[in-house]
Amino acid sequence: MKFNYKLQRLCGAYYGHPTSTSSNASKGNGSNLVYSSDGNTILSAVSNRVQVLDLRTHTLRTLPIESRSNIRCLALSHDDAMLLVTDSQNYAMLVNFHRGIVLHRMKFKKTVRHVQFSPNSRYIAVSQGKHIQVWHTPCSMRKDFCPLILHRTYTGQSSDITCIQWSSDSSILLAGSRDTTVRIWTVNTTKNYVPVTLSGHKSSIIGSYFRHSLDGDKIKIDACYTISEDGALVLWKCSYGSETLNGSEIGNDYEAMIDKSANFFSGEKDLVMTSTNTTSNSLQSKELAQASWQLATRHYFHQEGALVASTSYCESASILVVGFDSGLFGLYELPSVSNIHTLSIGSNQAIKSCVLNKSGDWLALGCPSSQQLLVWEWRSETYVMKQRGHAYGMRTMAYSPDGVVICTGGEDGKLKLWNAVNGFCYVTMEKTHSAPVTSVTFANSSVVVSASLDGTVRAHDLHRYRTFKTLTTPTPVQFLSLAVDASGEIVAAGSMDDFHIYIWNLQTAKLLDVLNGHEGPVAGLSFAVGVLASVSWDGTMKLWDVYKTNVPTESFQHSSDVVCLAWRPDYQEICTGTIGGQLSFWDKESGKLKFEIDGRRDIAGGRKLNDRMTSNNNSSSRYFTSICYSADGSCILAGGNSKYVCIYEVSQQILLKKFQVTFNRSLDGVLDELNSKYLADGGALDEDAGSDDETNYNAISMPGARRGDDGSRKGRVEVLTSQVAFSCTGREWAAVSGEGLHVYSLDDDMVFDPIFLTESITPAGIQAKLSLGDYGTALRMAVHLNEIALILEVIEKTNPKSIHQVIRSFGIENLERLFQCITKGMENSPHVEFYLTWCLSILQIHGKIVEQNRAAFMRALRAMHKVIQTRQDELRPIFDNKYNLASIVYQAALLENDQSTKTNYVAQK
Repeated sequence: MKFNYKLQRLCGAYYGHPTSTSSNASKGNGSNLVYSSDGNTILSAVSNRVQVLDLRTHTLRTLPIESRSNIRCLALSHDDAMLLVTDSQNYAMLVNFHRGIVLHRMKFKKTVRHVQFSPNSRYIAVSQGKHIQVWHTPCSMRKDFCPLILHRTYTGQSSDITCIQWSSDSSILLAGSRDTTVRIWTVNTTKNYVPVTLSGHKSSIIGSYFRHSLDGDKIKIDACYTISEDGALVLWKCSYGSETLNGSEIGNDYEAMIDKSANFFSGEKDLVMTSTNTTSNSLQSKELAQASWQLATRHYFHQEGALVASTSYCESASILVVGFDSGLFGLYELPSVSNIHTLSIGSNQAIKSCVLNKSGDWLALGCPSSQQLLVWEWRSETYVMKQRGHAYGMRTMAYSPDGVVICTGGEDGKLKLWNAVNGFCYVTMEKTHSAPVTSVTFANSSVVVSASLDGTVRAHDLHRYRTFKTLTTPTPVQFLSLAVDASGEIVAAGSMDDFHIYIWNLQTAKLLDVLNGHEGPVAGLSFAVGVLASVSWDGTMKLWDVYKTNVPTESFQHSSDVVCLAWRPDYQEICTGTIGGQLSFWDKESGKLKFEIDGRRDIAGGRKLNDRMTSNNNSSSRYFTSICYSADGSCILAGGNSKYVCIYEVSQQILLKKFQVTFNRSLDGVLDELNSKYLADGGALDEDAGSDDETNYNAISMPGARRGDDGSRKGRVEVLTSQVAFSCTGREWAAVSGEGLHVYSLDDDMVFDPIFLTESITPAGIQAKLSLGDYGTALRMAVHLNEIALILEVIEKTNPKSIHQVIRSFGIENLERLFQCITKGMENSPHVEFYLTWCLSILQIHGKIVEQNRAAFMRALRAMHKVIQTRQDELRPIFDNKYNLASIVYQAALLENDQSTKTNYVAQK
């Protein structure tokens, strides 16, 4: 069994910090959203991880990187090569986005609220308090000791900077601040230019954007838009002098030579050469030296009692999006500021981030209070994607029998169904329970059963997505555990109040029996063949024969409270976990204890803020709350009140591997040693307690207080795993934590391909393979060259009898490309049966892989289905007339006979 599991995705959270418990968390605990250059992928920060959501294939992947604490800012270069991640403690990571590798780590000295790459991807602008620092990005043509080199620091603002905007040629910076002003700098030293400050607002600036226009063969800045928190939009016009508009050089040859030297030493020469948005060698910064700014128009977004929380502007479509802290968002056409849409995503749900893609068609909205991420196509008024996690955290989960679906229950009383392949939630069962869901399990592939603290057990149909049975008790109780037998007809639930176990018939919803015998809450239930095992806080495990009598057949005593249990797949061994951190293994037939595994030292670690002892000496609160056997029964997976999840080998009683679910220092219990700088007489201090948060600048100032205090309190959430489970295949397991559902898998994204693009892979080499009859190698070489004409030639020349063998030797890494080529060739080819043979062979050989990764192949399959349907419609008139079909068959037979006659004649000659 392999154990190199890696985090594949983090489900159940798509935006914001689900671990925050602050009362004003909805205002400032989310980062900005970022689109890729093609507009088909969106990046969202969840806690200290980065989620990458592909809107084209509807798949989710989590980058294999973690920041030190919750992420505050994201910035992606315009060529999608580099990603800059900044957390709440101002630590930054420069990441290779495609490979997911950290290139460089650094810490900024002041609070970072916004970062942005320049359009030419040569610079990174970072707001540090009331200053802006511009850094050089790593370049393969420049050999530097440090990946990030500081270019210049820009000052002039009297309060923290909130937004940054670049000009189209990366020569000008525009920044808005909390001091209600906007300031314009040039990146390099520009002759006769003095930084301009635009003042016309009454509250802090939320967004500022340049507007460009085409003047002959030059792109120039003609205006800028600024939006403040109170809902004011100001248009600032830029007027140029006549000399600047004509583009003529001022001064004599001596002054021109001085300007050229200044450009060389200031770096402006390189900026001209690398600029991609200008059509001449004159920079916008030079033209801005003779320009003047004046306030042109002012507009107010009339939303009573609502403040602007986020903005986004798409210059190509001239559309402005404004998000408010009341849940409203509006789309406006500029410069007329005419309202296109004004909609709401929910009451009192602040829209912390909104962004338009490059074309301006898709609008992404992030709401941190509900951890909700929406992608809306405003032209057709439809959702491209709508994902939302559990409102108050996830509590329990269960895999379906086939491992394709994951069902989760949350503190909000709802059930959600997740696709285990792409990580998306496709069904949310609203109004399922009125209290937190404590346990879920699958009765079969189409029925899921859930238990809750509201005193009900409900059965849900996964075909119609509704509740069809509600199981209750004569007196109200709270259920803590749940189990369903192998037939799916008997349901057992353990109570928390009267310590009883209730048995129902799922088909009739009748209460069959009540099992008495425990003296504490029933923490776990599990069915075997004709036997029900139960564990309780009274320190016992009992085996019940529910089909014969309600008296326990056997009782197993433990030294401490028992909180979890699991049957081995062959039902000959049962494992129990206690609050002492021990795993006990019992033989079913003899009823004797086989051995024990002491896991207290394995899961010990992590000192909380209120702990008086170090992590090495404080293992009393560390124990397993959920255990699960592997498919072969040789290993057991265990997780609980710790940051670790452990895998043990049962027969040898050894720890094989343990995984740390998170390294997020915003959680309590992640660090083994606390920083002595924050240790006081009354205990440890929170490192983030004195930080200037996004919402503290306008809070009420109390006498004697160093900062504003709005009365809100924030507490850290402890890191733990409430449940773990193996998939039926054994190649995947999942753990429920405060951050969401962590899915670990053995499947690697990078599939090994034995043939790479080398000098031998040429069209001549492909023709040589075809002449030798090596069709499989020729097809793989042609796919690597990625020339559609060459691929179709190889397909056409392949012997029909060898198609099945060629497909069998073809790897899955290029299967989607092969689908596309076959679809392209079938559109105009007369060889319909030949291409249908290709399609049938692919589905017969790789059908299982296509089914498991249906989201990745959905686009190719739909295109193939469309082409096949089109060819069928074209040939249907021939099929409907049997005489035409008989005539075609007769003509084919005549041609075949004629050909055979000619062959015999040539042979006789």
